[in-house]
Amino acid sequence: MAALTIVVYSDDSSVRGTVITALGRKVSKDLPEHEIREFATGPALRSYVDGKGKVDLFILDGEAVPEGGLGIARQLKDEVFNCPPVLAITGRVSDNWLASWSRADAVVMHPIDPFTIADKVAALLISKSVATA
Repeated sequence: MAALTIVVYSDDSSVRGTVITALGRKVSKDLPEHEIREFATGPALRSYVDGKGKVDLFILDGEAVPEGGLGIARQLKDEVFNCPPVLAITGRVSDNWLASWSRADAVVMHPIDPFTIADKVAALLISKSVATA
């Protein structure tokens, strides 16, 4: 089975590092290994997507600056045909309405809990593989 590709977007390298460490190489025995593509800017992420780069899941930091991941999530959901699932990272519980507006498929909060994010990533990837099977 081909490796899955997870895109991680945050302007903060420590957030990207935390996500990468939490996910390891494989998040579930039911899934193949994954590779992670990191992006620190919205334009770089959009360039990758526009170039038809492989994506099985987006993880977008809603606290990123100058361009937040929730706005990018909404744009991806509006513009990418059969957009892969989006996991948003928010800073506060009160931001969950904005995550809903962005059409994110799931949400985790800062500080990132490694077990929670790994479980949500696995659930999104498994549901995606079931839907496309």
